[in-house]
This record gives sequence, C-alpha cells and structure tokens, in this order.
Amino acid sequence: MALIEGVGISKRYGGIVALDDVSLSVERGQAVGLVGPNGAGKTTLFDCLNGVRHPDSGEICFEGRRMDRLPVYERARLGIGRTFQRLELFAGMSPREHLMVAERVHRGDGRLWKDLIGRGRARTPVARVEELLVELGLEEVADDPIESLSQGHGRLVELGRALVQDPLLLLLDEPSSGFDTREASAFAAVLVEVRSRRETAMLLVEHDLDFVRRVVERTYVLDFGKVIASGPVEEVLADPVVRRAYLGEAT
Repeated sequence: MALIEGVGISKRYGGIVALDDVSLSVERGQAVGLVGPNGAGKTTLFDCLNGVRHPDSGEICFEGRRMDRLPVYERARLGIGRTFQRLELFAGMSPREHLMVAERVHRGDGRLWKDLIGRGRARTPVARVEELLVELGLEEVADDPIESLSQGHGRLVELGRALVQDPLLLLLDEPSSGFDTREASAFAAVLVEVRSRRETAMLLVEHDLDFVRRVVERTYVLDFGKVIASGPVEEVLADPVVRRAYLGEAT
C-alpha cells in the first residue's frame, strides 16, 4: 500500500483545466520528484495533496485512508509536513526559538517556560530541539537572530520546523529556490541524510534538475495539467517527450 496516493485528480478554475486526471503515489521512505514547465499544474497538485485546495474530482489517500476533503491541520496530524518556496521566518527569533515554538505547537500541551528551564517531561522538548539542531548542523548558529543568517540556514530552520512533528511524508516546495550551485548541493545532501536516518518519504516540486537527480528515486512530469511521464529519474529525463515539453528540445 502506498503511503500517499492520488487517483484521477482534476481541478478547474473557470474554463482553465489546471489538473486533468492526474495520478501519482509515494511509497514509505521513498523520495519522489514532481517537475514540469511553469504553469504545468505542479503547485495546484501540491496544494490538493496538502489540503490547501480540494480537487473537483478524484481521490487522495494516506495510508489507505481517503483524505481529499480533510483540512490541512488534520493532514498534518496524520503525518504530513510541508516546507514552502517562500521562507516564512520570524525576525528577532533564533533557530533554537523557531524550533522550540514549532515543538510546542506540535505537542499542544504543557507550558513553554517549563520547557525552557527543563521542567517538562522526562525527554524534554529542549532535548528534542537540541538533537534536531545537531542533526541539521545548526548548533553553531542556534542562538543567532534569523535575519543575520544565510538563505541556506533559513532553509534548514524551515526544514527543522517540519521535522519537529516526525512526519511520515515531507512535501517540499522548491527547496533549492534562491540557492547557488554549492548551496543547492549542500541542501540536497542534508535531505538525503535526513531521509536515510529517519526513513521519511519526500515529494518535492523542483525546477533544478540536478537537485532532483541528487535527492529522488522516481519523478513525475506534468505538462498542461497532465502526467506525461513517470518512473526512474534518469529514464524519465531522457524521454524525448519530456525533453521537448520541459527543456524545449526538438525530438
């Protein structure tokens, strides 16, 4: 059984068909890409999977449970985390504080001041946050104001906030956005390591094909709201139909 599966997903905006009978799946622990030219429907599909939008038709199941009408917060409780293309971080707060707040929201009980002085439960949220800071290589900048840090550190903080809930599936929206080649390579390595250590499944929307090659096993290609190819990354990206649609190459 797939961890998440979408079958026959369609979405219209007036007379515009954004998604046309799209099906895809991600297995447990698997990394899958979603690529295609601008306007192909990638963001709409992502939003339908996450619950930001609801499909007009089709089914979305998570661990066999239908969820295409569930709100975002209920999907999060099932084990779905998400990062966004545009960083939404809070000025004046450190990476440690971002993760502490995220952990507190995820738990939904206790008091933050007790966590901060170590008077919470046996394995305190502070300990969990410290482990995550080390895992993501943020310990040296853990108490620096977020606005003083690099784009790469900001992406790691956002990733950390998603990982606080120990998701079964991470939805990653343009994770290499704003990176140069070196930064993109480093962040790809972090995602590979996180997936290996935690066995977290990933579905990422991405334009950088080198980044996709580094992170995922399989990929889907959307064009004009339809899946035009799917399968192993190198096989799909070598497909003449994909190269014509996505890369603008003649066949």
